[in-house]
Amino acid sequence: MTHNKIDKSIALFKEAKTLMPGGVNSPVRAFKNINGNPIFFERASGAYLYDADHNEYIDYIGSWGPMIMGHSHPDIVGAIKNQVELGTSYGAPTSLESDVARLIKKCIPSIEKIRMVNSGTEATMTTIRLARGFTGRNKIIKFDGCYHGHVDSLLIKAGSGVATFGLPDSPGVPADLAKYTFSCEYNNKEQFLEIFNEIKDDLAAVIVEPIAGNMGFVPGHEDFLKLLRETTTANNSILIFDEVMSGFRVSLGGAQEIYNITPDLTALGKVIGGGLPVGAFGGKEEIMNYLAPSGPVYQAGTLSGNPLAMAGGTALLQLLIKENPFKELERNASVLLDGMKTLMIESGIPFSINRIGGMFGFFFSEELPNNINDVAKTDDVLFSNFLNSCIRNGIYFAPSKYEAGFISAMHKDEEINRTLETVKQIIQKGITHEI
Repeated sequence: MTHNKIDKSIALFKEAKTLMPGGVNSPVRAFKNINGNPIFFERASGAYLYDADHNEYIDYIGSWGPMIMGHSHPDIVGAIKNQVELGTSYGAPTSLESDVARLIKKCIPSIEKIRMVNSGTEATMTTIRLARGFTGRNKIIKFDGCYHGHVDSLLIKAGSGVATFGLPDSPGVPADLAKYTFSCEYNNKEQFLEIFNEIKDDLAAVIVEPIAGNMGFVPGHEDFLKLLRETTTANNSILIFDEVMSGFRVSLGGAQEIYNITPDLTALGKVIGGGLPVGAFGGKEEIMNYLAPSGPVYQAGTLSGNPLAMAGGTALLQLLIKENPFKELERNASVLLDGMKTLMIESGIPFSINRIGGMFGFFFSEELPNNINDVAKTDDVLFSNFLNSCIRNGIYFAPSKYEAGFISAMHKDEEINRTLETVKQIIQKGITHEI
């Protein structure tokens, strides 16, 4: 195997650390979780990334999800180029916003009306505000390990007791704000019911990733998600599905299509912008009409519905509807993950996998995790050594065991086979020590 030299990436990271906190604009990019040096990229095409040192990588991150049709797809690039020539931002309505809204509504029937924003964080933040405004209640329930963006009221971890209010998960989050957010273990019905029954009279909403992508890749159990739907309905509380990662990624209709569960509100992002910054939230018309200017709950954004993001998103959504690549994504993900598992198990390495569509996770443990506590117990050393070896040999997996992986429609047999051969060679050299 030929190890990639990353001298330019090392130098660029050294300079970046003098200009930006930690040298990055999003923490996971710093590679601290695997004690590595981040790779600085210059271009991308199809299933591949190319770094500043001119190394080639098979990309299994896909900008954390949105590159479902591969990098630099000509239809998406063409749509963005055309819009650039017409203007990059107007601060005023465009028909492009309606184009994206129409396509989303076509694929996700639970969304009767929608509002475009600039990020997944904005989307989840506003769903919480809207739920509180609509219900006249204050408290929300979330789940440990579900990441809903960096908004204060959602950066909450579970308290010391099961049914105690949440505690700030970051300095800068006031305890007085955190006390309105309750957090419990993902996929734990009993713990949820205990908290629910204690606070239900003032419960505005339950927010959940139906498929969690920030504890590796952990799908919600069907009976767990159905319980959330049943209890919130009976209590006149709002059920919010955070599908920023899973929306248009695990299926055309998202996780809610797979589970056949209809939430009241849905948060979206990533795919719907074609790779440009974007977010959106939508749901029942009655609830959405409570949003300004129709109703009293305020939300605004200068660049919301940005024409570049809307042009790219329209092109990508049209491609997904036309080509419906999800069966192929599932097949290729199956070949990749099953192949990796076979190689690991044959070598006596504890390894478990999970996947839906083109979204996946793998863990260095015999048992498949059901929640973030399970993920935390998986082998850090094996993961770090394996990931560093993969990256040095041109396979770009997410640099944290708490992040999901993604394949695109441009990952064909050649890329899957090359990945498996590289993994085989890495295992043969040994991953109990860094290669």
